Amino acid sequence: MVTTLRTPRLTLRRWREDDVAPMAAINADPEVMRWVGDGSVHDRARTEAGIAAWEREWEERGVGPFAVEDRGSGRLAGMAGLSVPAFLPEILPAVEIGWRFGRPYWGRGLATEAARAVLDFALRDRGLARVVGVHAVGNAASAAIMRKLGMRPERETTHPAYGLPLCVHVIETRCS
Repeated sequence: MVTTLRTPRLTLRRWREDDVAPMAAINADPEVMRWVGDGSVHDRARTEAGIAAWEREWEERGVGPFAVEDRGSGRLAGMAGLSVPAFLPEILPAVEIGWRFGRPYWGRGLATEAARAVLDFALRDRGLARVVGVHAVGNAASAAIMRKLGMRPERETTHPAYGLPLCVHVIETRCS
């Protein structure tokens, strides 16, 4: 199943082979990766493996991270989508929303625009009743996006592998 979402400025789509190089460039930027995992950059091989894992998630679960393309330039801006946060078993079962954009795309509201489209996809198209967002404590930009999405802080915890403090946000649909 091919799923594409469009916003005024972005196209969110499945991954292609020609996305590996631009995503690897994004993942090689220490400022971009500062809040991801242990904060280390990813090389091309790790990026390629990550994209392959994201595509497997799409095939196995019907959700995954989208490649996010800037509609104006046609360039890959980053990623935004859904995944199962297996790294944090204490909140499972859960589906997590996340995003990562190259620095040229920061400060323009694009991550929020993409995240809103992904959240709508999660709640409406996939029928999820609950979506979580996880960010490293101190990552004010991601926390702000989660607030803009209507998510509320649920708990603080620690990354089990890296010992870093995390904040878990949540949004839930309510029965009327």
